Amino acid sequence: MGAVSLLPLALQKIENEYVLFGAAGLISLVAFVALIFVPAISSYGRIWEKAAAGFLSLIVLVALILVGVVVGLAVVYYYNDLAELLS
Repeated sequence: MGAVSLLPLALQKIENEYVLFGAAGLISLVAFVALIFVPAISSYGRIWEKAAAGFLSLIVLVALILVGVVVGLAVVYYYNDLAELLS
């Protein structure tokens, strides 16, 4: 019963940034599935071709995530230089 009464307190501690990041991640995942994964799967007829297309599209997803992380880390690392350059 104690864990149930603490649940509203735990939900109140979620900041707006986390909700926005979660929504952005969900929208990105839906866009990936709709624009890359489903067309790749539906382009082939045999099961092994569909599996290979699905696997390769997951590699594309990993590459997109890694590029996003690297660009984000570069912006954070060089933020002062970028701020001076843009001002």
